[in-house]
Amino acid sequence: MNRTIAILALAALSPLAPAALAQDAAPATPAANAPAVAMEYAVMRTNKGDLVLELDRAKAPITVENFVCYAKNGFYDGTVFHRIVPGFVIQGGGFEPSGVQKKTEAPIDNEWQNGLKNLRGTLSMARTADPKSATSQFFVNLKDNDALDRPISGGAGYAVFAKVIAGMGTVDAIAREQRGVRNGMQDWPVKDVVIEKVVVVSKEDADKAIAAMEKRAEPAAPEAPKAPASPKTPAAPKTPKTPVPAPGASDAPAKPKGGDTPTGAPGA
Repeated sequence: MNRTIAILALAALSPLAPAALAQDAAPATPAANAPAVAMEYAVMRTNKGDLVLELDRAKAPITVENFVCYAKNGFYDGTVFHRIVPGFVIQGGGFEPSGVQKKTEAPIDNEWQNGLKNLRGTLSMARTADPKSATSQFFVNLKDNDALDRPISGGAGYAVFAKVIAGMGTVDAIAREQRGVRNGMQDWPVKDVVIEKVVVVSKEDADKAIAAMEKRAEPAAPEAPKAPASPKTPAAPKTPKTPVPAPGASDAPAKPKGGDTPTGAPGA
């Protein structure tokens, strides 16, 4: 089983990129009854947070139809972001947490010349060195990757089909996850970054999801300070009681006792 499905044979761009492997299936064609709309929207729920995606069907009809079909069929539910290259991309959409690669539909044509660029926050299709080998896997650009817009692998670049319109904080948090090796594949997050579900939604529901995310991100308003308690009025001082004279006592000074008063001057 092909277990790597790299974004590209990126020896010149990234020494961490795994070697590309060939695939035998013939390219698929877009559905004849694909809806004629310019943009579609999807919410990608992960165990690290949500992403709201805008899918450019007008410029990437084959690729968007491919992604939407996988999403509606529940293919992405429970898959992981299996490859993180800080300052470059995070890649997912093809492996289970165990490291087992899921069986996909046939590969699609490469719409790399649709005018969309591999800018920070955009989603592109992962593939091998064969330009027409993309199936379910995609990557999110962590920076403007201009080199991916040029024919650097198999004579073609990498097809952008969507962008993150809310949730780049989650993308950056995923990019900071510690990496290791699983089933021989490098740059696999030590802790699973799980895509719990991808739901295709209307523009109105996408806006509601964004509003809910913004509300959750708002810092809680500080509690208004309570008014200080009014000081209590001090109690009036009590009037001292008038002393009551003891029985038989008089206010007049007592007379001196006998012998206390001298009777004459000495020597008179």
